[in-house]
Amino acid sequence: RRTGRAPVVYAHPSLEPILKRTLGVPLFQEQLIRMAMVAAGFTGGQADELRRAMGFKRSMERMQEIEGALRTGMTRNDIATAAQEEILQGIKSFALYGFPESHAASFALIAYASAYLKAHHGAAFLCALLNNWPMGFYHPAALLSDGARHGITTMPVDVQVSDWLCTLGRGDPDSALHVRLGLKYVAGLRELTGQKLRNERQQRPFTSIADFHARVRPNQAEMGTLADIGAFAAFGGTRRAALWQAEALGQSGELFARAEPVDDSSLESPLPEMTDSEQMLADFRGTGVTTGAHPLSQLRPALDGQGILTAAALAKKRDGDNASVAGVVIVRQRPSTARGFVFITLEDETGFSNAIVTPDLFQKWRAVILRHAALVIEGVVQNRDGVSLLKAKRFAPVPGEGSLADVSHDFH
Repeated sequence: RRTGRAPVVYAHPSLEPILKRTLGVPLFQEQLIRMAMVAAGFTGGQADELRRAMGFKRSMERMQEIEGALRTGMTRNDIATAAQEEILQGIKSFALYGFPESHAASFALIAYASAYLKAHHGAAFLCALLNNWPMGFYHPAALLSDGARHGITTMPVDVQVSDWLCTLGRGDPDSALHVRLGLKYVAGLRELTGQKLRNERQQRPFTSIADFHARVRPNQAEMGTLADIGAFAAFGGTRRAALWQAEALGQSGELFARAEPVDDSSLESPLPEMTDSEQMLADFRGTGVTTGAHPLSQLRPALDGQGILTAAALAKKRDGDNASVAGVVIVRQRPSTARGFVFITLEDETGFSNAIVTPDLFQKWRAVILRHAALVIEGVVQNRDGVSLLKAKRFAPVPGEGSLADVSHDFH
């Protein structure tokens, strides 16, 4: 209606003053209450009962009780049966999720301000989201990937630099702000250890892994995780070398604690360094995120060979085309108001792709949809008003997705 592709119509002429500014569509609770009072002659008490039924618990049972009173009132006001049905449908449908207009305005302001900050102060906005997580809809892994696609660099945990919270920094005075991942993201790292680390570093920088171990005194699990995620990179050497040294320090920590810091080169690892895939999985195990390449980028050559599109390529497909897209599952949603429909969001190195799954199809493919961290979804493209999604037809795990078992961060 707003774009002129459909006419603005009203179920009954008496509703035009109420619905004119929302183009004939009831959006706000206040409008529904006014509709009931005008069309059905509801009293103030009846209107308040309707308001409570549309409250936090969204009581369908109470709405059904009120429906009879609405019908009686509209019949009394000589409103035709067809118009009654349209009015009732509007009231019942929007009552399930409609907001008071004041709430809608407040959320709109938050959304507008957030969008402005994301557009003009992206690094600070990302840093704030990471520090206040859990909140919002997306896991930190998705936030970092989105930041990378918008030119924001996130630096890994580094015992020489990282604070407990994520921080902002610059490589040099003329470079863009980057985000430094905070120690709070290190799995199993106690905040007490993080505070001790920061206090010791303020006294003087750490000179080696052994020096760090002697002064901070983390437990063995903390040392292992810090080594595994590359947090000792400032001391040189590989992650496997750091793991080897952390293990040796755990075996003889008291000797190192009493002695002067040793040259860590005496503890060089005989193990080969991690591959890129192994480092990525270590990042996800140890922090829940990775500051490196997106997991799907490593599988892209194989996916391209099968004609499986990226999210960016899917957005360019025409409405009605058949297509397949692959990605890490970041959202599986089945809202109570969606009549059994399921909404899936995938993420790859180019962005997000969305799929809608009918109730029957979800039951058929339930096991595949729920068990796999990364999916290939085949379906029919719906590309309208600049929004592209797939109406799903078939599902399969991403080839080689076994390596992505720790990567999926979705909500059911």
